[in-house]
Amino acid sequence: MTFETSRATQEYKALRATIRERGTARVCLFCGGFVGWGALALATAALASTPLATFLPLLVLSSLFEGIYALHIGVERIGRYVQAFHEADGAGWEHAAMAFGRPKGAASLDALFTVPFLLATAVNIAPAVYLGPTREEIIFVAGGHALFLVRLVFARATAAKQRQVDLERFAAIKRAD
Repeated sequence: MTFETSRATQEYKALRATIRERGTARVCLFCGGFVGWGALALATAALASTPLATFLPLLVLSSLFEGIYALHIGVERIGRYVQAFHEADGAGWEHAAMAFGRPKGAASLDALFTVPFLLATAVNIAPAVYLGPTREEIIFVAGGHALFLVRLVFARATAAKQRQVDLERFAAIKRAD
């Protein structure tokens, strides 16, 4: 029993460290990525000769978002694993965090940085509009930016349900063992 307890303790500590590190990485990725995107968007605005040039900073912006989204979903999934397999008695950080929820009047956080990404998308398309695009260019460029906005909305909605989905799945896996 000592070996199993020691193994469980080591796993728990490693998972909590992973959650901490990925949470920090998400914020660092956002800050550094936004600086890089901003520099690229500024260069595009200054040097672009065609509205299609805005696709390069859009690609960087969407890649940045996907990295942040992957880190967030991974952290949440690890948290639900910890909750299901290491907090069977209902006591612990993950249970307390889910029970705490979002009390009315409390500050809310957006782990996916949705608002800055929405604003950045609007800023990103500005050079294309300024260059006097043709109707086809407007449709193509606006369509690409609109697809990214749809992705943001869909990802936020999916992430809002992820905790419960993952917790139910891990509970089913635990019951099957």
